[in-house]
Formats: sequence, C-alpha cells, structure tokens
Amino acid sequence: MVNGDNGTGGVPRVISVDDHVIEPAHLFDTWLPGKYRDKGPKPFTAGIGDLAYVGGKYRFTTDPAGQITDWWEYEGLLFPYKRIIAAVGFTRDEMTLDGITREEMRRGCWDPKARLADMDLNHVEASLCFPTFPRFCGQTFAEAQDKEVALACVRAYNDWMVEEWCGDSGGRLIPLCLIPLWDIDLAVAEIRRNAARGVRAVTFSEIPTHLGLPSIHSGYWDPFFAVCQETGTVVNMHIGSSSQMPAASPDAPPAVQASLSFNNAMASMMDFLFSGVLVKFPQLKLAYSEGQMGWIPYALERADDVWEEHRAWGGVKDLIPEPPSTYYYRQIFCCFFRDKHGIASLDVVGRDNATFETDYPHVDSTWPHTKSVAEDHVAGLPEEVAYKLLRGNAIRMLDLPFDRERAAGSRA
Repeated sequence: MVNGDNGTGGVPRVISVDDHVIEPAHLFDTWLPGKYRDKGPKPFTAGIGDLAYVGGKYRFTTDPAGQITDWWEYEGLLFPYKRIIAAVGFTRDEMTLDGITREEMRRGCWDPKARLADMDLNHVEASLCFPTFPRFCGQTFAEAQDKEVALACVRAYNDWMVEEWCGDSGGRLIPLCLIPLWDIDLAVAEIRRNAARGVRAVTFSEIPTHLGLPSIHSGYWDPFFAVCQETGTVVNMHIGSSSQMPAASPDAPPAVQASLSFNNAMASMMDFLFSGVLVKFPQLKLAYSEGQMGWIPYALERADDVWEEHRAWGGVKDLIPEPPSTYYYRQIFCCFFRDKHGIASLDVVGRDNATFETDYPHVDSTWPHTKSVAEDHVAGLPEEVAYKLLRGNAIRMLDLPFDRERAAGSRA
C-alpha cells in the first residue's frame, strides 16, 4: 500500500536505519580472491576464557576448556562473537558477555532469508545493517599490517554485502559499505565502485582521530565528502565507530558506557557543525546511528550561542557563515529507538531529521516488539509526522524505492 502499512493498520511498517549483521563463516572463502585467502580472515570454533568490558573496550582470553564460541582469526588477532551482539531470542538476564556460536544465535543474525522473516515478525519493511567482525566502520582492516590484503577484504565484504546479503531481498536489505580508511584515493574509488551498483550508504568513523586518522578539520577527507555528495552516498556514523565508548573511569561498569554512548555522536556532530565541511558540501548527508536524539535540542542551542557570542575568538567567524543549527536541519539525520524526551522535543530535534531503528540483533534491540515500541513513541503525533519518523525520512535520506512520492512530499 502507498502508506507503507501493508494493510496492517496503525503505525506504518518501519524502515530501520541501524541494524547489524553477523558475518557468515563462508564470507571470505567465497568472496575474497583466491590469492588472498591464505592471509585473509579465517573462521574457527573454540572455547573462550575470561571476557570483560573495560574502559569502553573488550578484553578476553582463550581457553580450550571454555564455552564453545565462534571466532575470526586475522593477522594473528582473534575476534570472538559475544551473546550481547546476537542477543535476540534471549531473555534480558541471558544477554551477557559470554561467547556464542552461530548455531546458538537466531538464524536471522547471519542468514538473509531468515532476517527477512524476522523483519516480517517485527513490523519492519527495510533494514540498513552495520558490520560486526570488520567493526562499525572497518577498523579491523584499517589496523591490518598487509594493506593489499586489507583492501581485498574491504572489497570482498562490500561484494558480499551488495550481492549476497542484500541481493535477493527485493530492496528490503539496504547495502551499507566500507571504505579503506587508510587511503583517501582508494576510499574515493570504492565509493564510486559501489555507487555505480546502486549503493547509497557508507559507514565512517564518528571521530577519526581516535583511530589515528586525520581529523575532519584537516581537509584530508574532503575528496571523500565530495564524492559522497556527488553520488548521493549517506555518511553513516555509528556510536563506537571510533573504537571506544565514553567512560567516566577506566574501571567503570559497562552500564556507564551504555548510558553515555550518545556522547560520541554529540561530540562528532559538534565537530562537523564547526568544521566548515557542511558549508563546503551543502548536499552532503550525515546520519548518526544509535546516538538517540534527546540531547540534540540543547546541543544546537549551545552551538548557536557559541557562534553568536564567541565566533571571533572561537575560530569560526569566517568559516561558518550561518548559525550551526542551519546545517544540522539541512544535512544531518539522527535516529532513535527508545527516546521519549526526544519525541517530546521533536519540534527542535526536527520532524524531517529523525529516523527510527531496531538495533537487531544487539542487546538494545526492540525485536520482536518494534511495532508496540513505535506506537508508544508516536502516540498523539499527527499521522504524517509518525510516517516521517518511522519511514518517510529514511526513504528520503537513502533514496529508497518505497513510496517515494509521499516521502518526498511530506517534507516540511
């Protein structure tokens, strides 16, 4: 149906702009060129030892006598899958840092047909999925020693994402690709390669300097931003894509990082608002993934106040010609899944700027209750506003082949 509710009534079917995929064990054996496979990532199953989350990062040991877990090995480094990243189907008390195998996961974590079935159960029409083993913006490959193999891995992942994960979904699984973060020219080429086959989303680091990469203020990334603008490729930045989460103390429990996770998105957005990037590239679109939105009204108020009162000594008098909020409303999308404060502040957050996510299959996921969560959040809002939040803004953002006419016409 035109309104996207497929006859179910109530809220329209959701387009989720932030979900996750657990990579199948065959990914690199299938998609990596043969000459690189000996040096590429290898899946294996083995016991896991102690696992902890300290200062925003995982620490673990292996143990042959430990719980059987599925792993990747790459350049001598080990990456275990943990239950909290494949949490759907478990109770809250079972969503732990324990290791997990694909057999123990819900099949929709790694099988595209099963994912579509789980989306049907969850009132979701389409889904954009971030990587797991490569990490949120491909840090695993950016940190590799052999960059020739790493580049091949980035391309193999993107080929798998486009052709296998999304290929038979009828557009319901939306491709999100990586770039080789360590080489700007290769990054530009990879954007062009994927845009030529219809990809309109790339994942990028919220704070590149945390990865040892140049800042967005340096001009280094301008060719990347330029090609994203040219091709209509949305730059998606997930919390944690700087390889660290905010932590008040190095020995704080994981609940502290979970509660502060939006801080990375807030810091990144301030960086962009005062960088001049959005002035220089006025059609570039940024998307903050899993950052929520209740913090945005004051962040914009403060940014505009600093611009008004402090721009001369603050170094932005000649760089930012209009109040920073101008560029937010024009070019930035936020997303949410549980954020009543953000809904209450929606007129400032921006009815055209907010999108919805389900975070499948992570511990925060609303699966299989997304419809009721969405209904609870948009209750009392005008039908057209609910449509924008749950569906229409995502269609505009990603240029999706769903009720485009209504989505385009609904913008205020």
